[in-house]
Amino acid sequence: MKTAKPAQKGYSSLLDSIGSILEAGRNQAYRAVNTILVKTYWEIGKSIVEFEQEGRIRAEYGSGLLDALSRDLIEKFGKGFSRDNLEKMRKFYHLFRNSETLSRKLSWSQYCLLLRIEDGLARSFYCIEAEKESWSVRELDRQINAMLFERIGLSKDKKELQEKLKSIMHLERKEQPRSLLKK
Repeated sequence: MKTAKPAQKGYSSLLDSIGSILEAGRNQAYRAVNTILVKTYWEIGKSIVEFEQEGRIRAEYGSGLLDALSRDLIEKFGKGFSRDNLEKMRKFYHLFRNSETLSRKLSWSQYCLLLRIEDGLARSFYCIEAEKESWSVRELDRQINAMLFERIGLSKDKKELQEKLKSIMHLERKEQPRSLLKK
């Protein structure tokens, strides 16, 4: 049996208001969970690296650690801990050593795309642009595949490139690499 909608004045406005509250709450919950997930995966990567290195500067790879960890973590906690994912977590820690510099606006999926970029300056560029422009995972992937960083480097507008590089380098606290700017 269907109940009739109240014919009271302002009902649709009440419904819209509640809908907006729910959407805002869901978005906040998603961002909070994502922030915790990114931080958790960074911590897992750190734990793996520290265990592998046992105080040494470099780890000995090929020890079967990730295979064993993957098997045991999946058994204990369920999916999401494949060898590939554990390698990503380890690489995530290697590439983003300071957890305080992790963006709260980027998702784990976005970081996984960034992990594929070998050039540190390009990776920083895409990280900053994705955060600043609120790129979705799909948009970030599109910009990386379209080689936006490289295209800007080849552009005639050197001022735009200089400004973008300055902001990247300021965040990384390094000097601006002038060799990247073609005269």
